[in-house]
Amino acid sequence: MDKKVIVTNRKAFHDFTIFDKYEAGIVLTGTEIKSIRQGSIQLKDSFCKIDNEEAFLYSCHISKYDKGSIHNHEPERVRKLLLTKREILKISDKVKQEHYTIVPLEVYLVKGLAKVQIGLAKGKKLYDKREDLAKKDQKREMDRMSKIRY
Repeated sequence: MDKKVIVTNRKAFHDFTIFDKYEAGIVLTGTEIKSIRQGSIQLKDSFCKIDNEEAFLYSCHISKYDKGSIHNHEPERVRKLLLTKREILKISDKVKQEHYTIVPLEVYLVKGLAKVQIGLAKGKKLYDKREDLAKKDQKREMDRMSKIRY
């Protein structure tokens, strides 16, 4: 599978613990896909919701296409996500019962089509974030020490 990653939501990995991941298609207009191919997309504060058994992506900023005309798209409109009915029901049950949050993790292109990877997540507490940073620092230090010795 030829996958070209356009943008990754690093803040989501910092603020949330990710449990399950799903791949969803995005319903886009012509100028939106052109902007995504240029890399003009931000997932920083975006989130997903399920309404009436349909999944939607909110607060995802796709910049206007610079060569677009008056028919250019609105940068922060709500976009529909394409998932199977079974996946939507499974995700909505987990959100209702176990209080998960649906967070977009990354946007990538597969065979010219834009896909978004969404994750079922729970928010981290401050001490969890500190613990993760300490583990990253220790790993970085160990890697540096192993390079120096050999």
